Amino acid sequence: MNSTQNHVQSGDSIKSARDWLPLLMRYWQPSTIRSTLELAMTFIPFITLWAAAWWALSISYWLTLAISIPAGGFMVRLFLIQHDCGHGAFLSKKTANDWVGRFLGVFTLTPYYVWRRAHAAHHASSGNLDRRGLGDIDTLTVQEYQALSRSGRIGYRLYRHPLILFGLGPAYNFLLRQRLPLGFMRAGWRYWISAMGTNAFMLLMAVVLIHFIGLGPFLLVHLPIAIVAASIGVWLFYVQHQFEGTVWARDSEWTVQDAALYGSSHYDLPGILRWFTANIGVHHVHHLCSKIPYYRLQQVLRDYPELAALKRMTLWQSLKCVKLGLWDENQKKLISFAEARALQMS
Repeated sequence: MNSTQNHVQSGDSIKSARDWLPLLMRYWQPSTIRSTLELAMTFIPFITLWAAAWWALSISYWLTLAISIPAGGFMVRLFLIQHDCGHGAFLSKKTANDWVGRFLGVFTLTPYYVWRRAHAAHHASSGNLDRRGLGDIDTLTVQEYQALSRSGRIGYRLYRHPLILFGLGPAYNFLLRQRLPLGFMRAGWRYWISAMGTNAFMLLMAVVLIHFIGLGPFLLVHLPIAIVAASIGVWLFYVQHQFEGTVWARDSEWTVQDAALYGSSHYDLPGILRWFTANIGVHHVHHLCSKIPYYRLQQVLRDYPELAALKRMTLWQSLKCVKLGLWDENQKKLISFAEARALQMS
């Protein structure tokens, strides 16, 4: 990475990505009271909205679908609390983080131990062109894409199509793919216990609900909520690394600190969306120092405005990220398929 680009101004000094770490460590300590309140004011509304969506079936299914949107938002927030547990950032004790994470995995359709391992790999390799594949959205370089067969290019274009990437893909991933410890099938029994244990408790919860309300109502309520949450979750993950100002590099030029701070976006969302997404938009700071509880990330930005300005992207600006699909190693940026085609013809 170009060292002249990998510094930010802080007062009268220049700080590299690595230099920020001692400053950010001051924000590590979670508050048990705050974390408990955060969990309660996310889990209780989620259950309440789920029940309201079921009740709304007696009035209009359109009302049920309308309620599924905020319910899906609360499911996303539950997932992001689970995410903080995976980083050991939600509660002060590892055991407490792990049990809360396992519990929430039943509701977020995500086996905690499997996800935690894959997500750790993502943090350890994000932005590294030589270590793509685990916990990432598949992204090819221009050269790799042009070397594919015609059918291979069509397949990759379909994979990157918004309807697949943010619609069918998330539904498949959370409803079906995560039922098995894919990527860790031969990595040990703990991954199987995580996946199968989560599946068993999900099935038990479904059986109880189906017993009381019926199979049809259960599916009509739960599937839209899960699909809304899955699509929002994948969108957030996408724009945090797939944006015009991101930084990727080959292994010889890559460092985890630079990739974290300069390869992740600050997705500056409106206040209500920041709340629902548990400040995950402050992704550059999170990647650089993942032990910071999500409810302290905004304090970091208030204390260090230069971090608030770094890699900032608004909701409107993020919509432009949809067109990006390939990494151009010559220009060192993500480009669209149309731009790649123009390069090939020039």
